[in-house]
Amino acid sequence: MAKRVAVVLAGCGVFDGSEIHEASAVLVHLSREGAQAEVYAPNIPQMHVVDHVKGQPTAEQRNVLVESARIARGNIKDLATLDVKGLDALIIPGGFGVAKNLSTWATQGKNCSVSKEVEAVLRAFHAAHKPIGLCCISPVLAAKIFPGCEVTVGHDTECEQWPYAKTAEAMKELGCRHINSQVTEAHVDARNLLVSTSAFMCNAPIHQVHDGIGSMVREVLRLA
Repeated sequence: MAKRVAVVLAGCGVFDGSEIHEASAVLVHLSREGAQAEVYAPNIPQMHVVDHVKGQPTAEQRNVLVESARIARGNIKDLATLDVKGLDALIIPGGFGVAKNLSTWATQGKNCSVSKEVEAVLRAFHAAHKPIGLCCISPVLAAKIFPGCEVTVGHDTECEQWPYAKTAEAMKELGCRHINSQVTEAHVDARNLLVSTSAFMCNAPIHQVHDGIGSMVREVLRLA
């Protein structure tokens, strides 16, 4: 039987939704490993819509589920319908949508709140001892919900290669243990069944990001 993995998206586009290359890499690696991806997204308005050419917010309004359907080629379900019983694992790609639509990390950092639906899904997989894969910024969700967990967003010292390293410091303040790692690596928190990889938190070639996500997917499936 193929393992069934829920993939939760946060829109479509790095600055206001799911990072498209990360979401695609997750789906490609799941397919390569013979797993069945089931894509979900919350049926809510986006925090805002960003013009990805100008990098500036616009007056437009969009829906997270409708936008996520672009990545899923229309084969998507409302997150409210997710039933953990029929699924083997959960993966959440990164992108600013995680910090804007699935939580308020973008505006409140460590003092953020996580969407009730998203928190309920994370807690359900955790309680069922089913693995959770997180990449790029999405490990902040685990840091907020599961105090004492181990995750990685890459490195904790800011430099040209690691421009978002301050995220690691904020996560540590929440009581989580941050593990420094390379972009091609995934870190496994065996106690909490959390698997994380830095992805585009690192200023790295896209194939290395893709390889790191592959490492994360394989570890998730190994634990499932």
